[in-house]
Amino acid sequence: MILDSAQSVVIVPGYGMAVAQAQHAVRDLTNILEKKNISVRFAIHPVAGRMPGHMNVLLAEAQVSYDKLFALEDINDDFPNVDVALIIGANDVVNPAARHDKNSPIYGMPILNVDYAKTVVVNKRSLNVGYAGIQNELFFYPNTLMFFGSAKEAVNKLVNEIKEL
Repeated sequence: MILDSAQSVVIVPGYGMAVAQAQHAVRDLTNILEKKNISVRFAIHPVAGRMPGHMNVLLAEAQVSYDKLFALEDINDDFPNVDVALIIGANDVVNPAARHDKNSPIYGMPILNVDYAKTVVVNKRSLNVGYAGIQNELFFYPNTLMFFGSAKEAVNKLVNEIKEL
């Protein structure tokens, strides 16, 4: 219902999307949201995944239009106007600790400002730490909802739920 009532959705793909091979399910989700006149864009962090450009390649493989992909510096200022930021298997690249926790190993690393969106939905298999080995404080923010499960299964479930609305 959160996605169905949104006007703007930004999807943040991460390594979890790659491992689950969920890029085609993500494309299906994009298509169904756009058929409902919901604006869908992708926020791509330069180090998301295991190599630069990893997310771009996976989304291109799934035939997601390249004009929907936005680099961190091109989309970060938009997050306060985003209804739903949907994080799919990303962790460290959306961790707000990078902005303020001087003791964090990711302090100073540019992150996607997803926490500024009205609602954040994080899909991960668990609350486990990311590559940096630290807890992601975003998971405990009041505007964040956790949606546990493998990315492919979880996104397919979202697609089916939205179709039924």
